[in-house]
Amino acid sequence: MYIALYGRKFGAGTKEKLSALMSALSGEGVQISCYMPLFDYIKESGIGYDCIKSTFTCYEDLPYGVELFLSLGGDGTFLSSLTIVQDRNIPVAGINMGRLGFLTSIKCGSNEEIEQIAAIVRGDFETHGRTLLQVQSSEGSSLKDRIFPYALNEISIKNTAPRMVGLNLKVNGKSFPTYWADGLLVATATGSTAYSLSFGGPVATPDANVFIITPMAPHNLNIRPLIVPDSSVIEVSFDSKEHSHVILCTDNRDCRLHPSESLTISKAPFGISSVSSGISCFIDALNEKLLWGEDRRNEK
Repeated sequence: MYIALYGRKFGAGTKEKLSALMSALSGEGVQISCYMPLFDYIKESGIGYDCIKSTFTCYEDLPYGVELFLSLGGDGTFLSSLTIVQDRNIPVAGINMGRLGFLTSIKCGSNEEIEQIAAIVRGDFETHGRTLLQVQSSEGSSLKDRIFPYALNEISIKNTAPRMVGLNLKVNGKSFPTYWADGLLVATATGSTAYSLSFGGPVATPDANVFIITPMAPHNLNIRPLIVPDSSVIEVSFDSKEHSHVILCTDNRDCRLHPSESLTISKAPFGISSVSSGISCFIDALNEKLLWGEDRRNEK
């Protein structure tokens, strides 16, 4: 199998995990292309790298023919994988070397966990498609010059100044009353357990075909998160002229918006293929990582 290895930052204690992983991959006889900064880290750490045959730095030089993309790190690394894989439809496996690891459900450390990764490399895995968001600007192509315009978790618009911003919202051409808040975000079902949840948004299973429109700290109590079909087209413009400090975020990337700019958010024309064990894995993650329904009365 031809696989790609991707990773950005590694903390204390990950060298041993990475060394065990590289040894297992070498034993499987796979062909490996490695993200250049990760390759440099592997060499500097004295980890064997004979099985690495090439390197890449971006979407444009990711080799064609790659059959599996291993994202090594935490959820932030998994989100950044999207900028490399984009529309290639390469299955992405999140290998958890970070902390919480909600998207990166595959653990790496024990012999059993390393063997599970080896089995995935041998082709023993299932994939589940995840919807992506895309954002377009009234400024046209200039937005692509400032930010990667796709997101797996959410697209958010927020004011960095200590004042509210008025956000005009349309869903499929139908106007809502102006939202006066710190900002607004649109989340996918995947992103329902991320930023949106912090503002009181609902949790959706990854296979739900919905978007969640969540206001950030709204001034009025009668503004609440709204669930719409993921076929919806969402338009956002600004009521106040004083929004020079408003920024746009696509997952963990951001850029400043122009004063007259308005945005259109919709379903992206491609998705991302995630290696996982499906809905049961999601429920396990709710229980283990978010302590879902934790209650002393449930103690045995």
